[in-house]
Amino acid sequence: AVRWYRLAADQGHARAQVNLGVCYSKGSGVVQDKPEALRWYRLAAGQGNVDAQCNVGSFYENGDGV
Repeated sequence: AVRWYRLAADQGHARAQVNLGVCYSKGSGVVQDKPEALRWYRLAAGQGNVDAQCNVGSFYENGDGV
């Protein structure tokens, strides 16, 4: 799934960016990497994706990936 999420995320698909961020956040299909997860969440959040905005807020609140 990560491969397909990345292909769509690289093309600017916000939902795919969120899903890829979740993969990096949890280490699902990739090595866990909180800063990389945050990067994808921020890209999606910038497009108005509310799930991504919530995840960015949670990351800052918990000090993850920052």
